[in-house]
Amino acid sequence: MAMAATVKVVLGSIAFGIFWVLAVFPAVPFLPVGRTAGSLLGAMLMVLFRVITPDQAYAAIDLPILGLLFGTMVVSVYLERADMFKYLGKLLAWKSLGAKDLLCRICIISALSSALFTNDTTCVVLTEFVLKIARQNNVPPHPFLLALASSANIGSAATPIGNPQNLVIAVQSNISFGKFLIGVLPAMLVGVVVNSVILLCMYWQLLSVEKDEEDAALEVVAEEDVTSHRFSPATMSHSTSLNSQASNLPFDAMNNSGRLDNLRSRMSYSENEIHSVSSIGHESTGNSSTLMEANNGSAVPQKEQNISERKYSRNMMSCNSSPHVNDLANVASVQLGEKEGLMQRYNRILWKTCVYLVTIGMLIALLMGLNMSWTAITAALALVVLDFKDARPSLEKVSYSLLIFFCGMFITVDGFNKTGIPSALWDFMEPYSQIDRVSGIAVLAVVILVLSNLASNVPTGEVNLVLLLGARVAASAHAISPADESKAWLILAWVSTVAGNLSLLGSAANLIVCEQARRAPAFGYNLSFWRHLVFGVPSTVIVTAIGLPLIRS
Repeated sequence: MAMAATVKVVLGSIAFGIFWVLAVFPAVPFLPVGRTAGSLLGAMLMVLFRVITPDQAYAAIDLPILGLLFGTMVVSVYLERADMFKYLGKLLAWKSLGAKDLLCRICIISALSSALFTNDTTCVVLTEFVLKIARQNNVPPHPFLLALASSANIGSAATPIGNPQNLVIAVQSNISFGKFLIGVLPAMLVGVVVNSVILLCMYWQLLSVEKDEEDAALEVVAEEDVTSHRFSPATMSHSTSLNSQASNLPFDAMNNSGRLDNLRSRMSYSENEIHSVSSIGHESTGNSSTLMEANNGSAVPQKEQNISERKYSRNMMSCNSSPHVNDLANVASVQLGEKEGLMQRYNRILWKTCVYLVTIGMLIALLMGLNMSWTAITAALALVVLDFKDARPSLEKVSYSLLIFFCGMFITVDGFNKTGIPSALWDFMEPYSQIDRVSGIAVLAVVILVLSNLASNVPTGEVNLVLLLGARVAASAHAISPADESKAWLILAWVSTVAGNLSLLGSAANLIVCEQARRAPAFGYNLSFWRHLVFGVPSTVIVTAIGLPLIRS
C-alpha cells in the first residue's frame, strides 16, 4: 500500500498518537480522560481529519469480535456465581505437599483456567487465594504471584477465547477453535512446564523454608480462608457469596434439630403438667362444693357446679399452656424453615449443574467449528434464561467500557492503516521476516516481542499490534504457502501473548495481579517492577524460543 497524501499522514499520525498516549497513560495531566474516552477521541479525530469517512469508520468496527468478547464475559460472570473459581481455590490447597507443590499447582491451574476463562479473569479471582496460600506456608508471596501472572499469559495463548488478541486473530484468520487449539497447545504445555522449572530454580531456596509451629497451628484456619473467598471477575471487587447461606444450611439444620428435640421434650412435659393441673382442678372444685354444702346447709345446683368446674379448668389450662403453645408454633416454623432451606439448596445445586453443562456445551460447539461469536452469545443467553430472574445484576458486571474501547480502537487503527505508515514499516522488515526459514521466524518474533512491550500498560496493546501487522504478516506468509499463512497467525498469537511476561507493564494480567495483591486486606503485598523484570526477561525469552518450533499450522 502506497503512502497517503502528506496532510492525511500527518493528521492520521496525530490522531493515532493521541490515542496511544491516552491508552498508555490514562491519567495524563493535560487530558486525564482515561483509555476508553481516549479511544473514542482518536476515532473521532480520524473522521474529523477526514483520514477515513464515517461509513468507513462504522465498517471498521468488527462486530463478531465484540460479540465473542461480550459472550465470554457473561459466561465468566455466571461461572463465578456458580462457584467455579471457589472450587479452583480449593483445588490449590487440597492435600498440598509443600510450597514447591503449590507453585506447580498454581502454574497448571492458572494456565488451564486462562485458556478457558481468559487470563484477566483468572488473575482477578485467584490473586488473593495465592496470597493466603503464601501466608499459610510462611513464604514470601512474590514467587506465587509471578507464577500466577506468567502462567495465565502462557495458558491464554492456547485458545481463541484466552485473551483479546487471540479473539482478533481467530476472527480475521478464519482459523477454527479446534485448529487453533491443536496448533498452539503443544507450545503452551511445554511453556508452562519450562516456566515452572524457571520459577523453581530461581526460588528453590526461598520455597524450602519450613513453616513455624505457630503457622502450622493456624494452617486449618488459613486453608478455610483460602477456600471461602469470592470475587467478581468483571469488576475486580469483592462480592458477597451467593452460596454462603446455602453452605451454612447443614450447620443451621444441626442447630435447629437440637432446638426441635428440646421443644419436643418440653411439649411432652407440658402435656403431663396440663393433665395433672386439670385433675387437681376437678378435685378442688368438688371439695369446695362439699364445703359449701356443709357450711351453708344447702346444695348447689349440679348444672351451675359443672359450669364453674369447666371455667376453672379452662383458666388453669390457658394460664399454664400458653408458653407451650408458642413452642408448638416455633417447632412448626423450624420444620418449615428446614424444608425451605433444603429446597433452596437443591435448586442451587441444580442451577450450578446447568451452568457447567451450558459451558461445556459451548466449548464442544467451539471445538466443532461453529461460529464462535454466536456460540458464545447463545451460551450467555441460555444462562440468563436458566437463571430465571432479572439479569441486570449479572449483566452490570460486564465490562462495557472495554467493548467501547474496542470500538474506538478499531476505527483509530483502521485510520492509521490508511495513512500507509504500517505498510511502509512492514515493507522494510518483510525481507528479513520470512517464516520459511529459522532466521526469518527469529526476526519476526523479536519484532513482535519489542512492539508488544512498546505498547506496555495498554490492556489491549497486543490487539493494536495484531490489527496493525496481522494482515500483512499473513499476506507475506500466504505468498509462500497457505499452510504458512496459518502458521504466521499462530506465531503472532504465541509471541504477542508470551511477550506480556517480559515486564510488569507488559500485559493487563500482570497489572491486575499487582493491584489485587497491593489492595488485598490483611494480605497486601507490593510486587515491584524490578522483581518482576528479573524473572520476566529470562522466562519470556526461553519460553518464546522453546515454543516457536512447536507451533503447528
